Amino acid sequence: MLDVLVVGGGPAGRAVAAACGARGLRTRLLDPAPERPWRATYGAWLDELPVGLARSVVAASVPGRAVARTSHRLHRDYAVLDVPALRRHLDERLEAGGVEVERGRVRPGALPPAGVVIDAGGPAQPLAGPRSRRPHAQQAAVGIVVPAEVAAPVLAEGEALFMDWRQVPGRGSPTFLYAVPLGAGRVLLEETSLARRPGLDFATLAARLSARLAAHRITPPADAERELVRFPLDLPRHRAPGVLGFGAAAPLTHPATGYQLAAALQLAPSVALAIADGLAHGPDAALAGARAVVWPPAARAVHLLRRRGLEALLRLPAESLPAFFEGFFALPARHHRAYLSGRTDPAGTAAAMAGLFHTTGWPLRLRLMGSALLVSGLPRPPHGAV
Repeated sequence: MLDVLVVGGGPAGRAVAAACGARGLRTRLLDPAPERPWRATYGAWLDELPVGLARSVVAASVPGRAVARTSHRLHRDYAVLDVPALRRHLDERLEAGGVEVERGRVRPGALPPAGVVIDAGGPAQPLAGPRSRRPHAQQAAVGIVVPAEVAAPVLAEGEALFMDWRQVPGRGSPTFLYAVPLGAGRVLLEETSLARRPGLDFATLAARLSARLAAHRITPPADAERELVRFPLDLPRHRAPGVLGFGAAAPLTHPATGYQLAAALQLAPSVALAIADGLAHGPDAALAGARAVVWPPAARAVHLLRRRGLEALLRLPAESLPAFFEGFFALPARHHRAYLSGRTDPAGTAAAMAGLFHTTGWPLRLRLMGSALLVSGLPRPPHGAV
């Protein structure tokens, strides 16, 4: 019998399968198309990445900047990953650990025998069972890859633009520009809808991106590579009996930024260790130990706070978003780090959220307080809220 079955062959699934293999666990990775390329761009704060990650995996590492009403240095380096290099790095570790990679699908209740089953199937959470029909809050984006010299009007050399909330002509829900270097003289320019229920459509985002580029006199090449992004920000915690949710399926996705890969890469070795130690006492002990690694009490508390923050943000009027982020980026750097990266720091997360009341004006403070009261009951926001 297998020690570990990992369902889902994306970066998180490959990382945890490789870590289990490195522990000497009999591990199988199951995916419907294990050889399909990864087309998403992955970014992370450089200090969040595991120390042992191969340097070749980082395509670019530059200081971060954000623009709300004014420009803000973020005092942290932002890393953009070389996706093919990340794939090679993880595949080499799978091979070194003797992990079986198999093409196929599974359903809840029809799993191959294994000590621990891990659902790393992304936002689809294939082993989580029935899901709520309530529309999810989604982040969506449309991007284009251009030469660095073409992107120069919006992105200076040696920096990453985490968010630019300056608006383009037109009406509707505000969106922001995400602009990051990809290495080899290339830059991704991506028009992004941060959080909306339901998510903003790609046609609107593409039109916003075209208008923004035109305003900066940027003409992308006709054959420029494009990227489409859409994923939920408010998935429930994976609680299926007998299964560990991991990666975006856990979900480790940050409700405010959409990031989860760095957390998955960081947690994978600890999950593998917990499984290896727990299997000496039986599968139930191994699963319980792994769940305690992914969702210790502090992480559950932070997840709840972040979800409440997301719901409050969804209830803000669209025109308030630039002021909201002006207040957020005006906070001390320790608050940025706590809210964006402090997955097991509920006190720091709460302090960052409270800090917004000192950096925003009274109209926005009153709206945030009203949203906080509504969030306790989680009534559905108006259709099309930001």
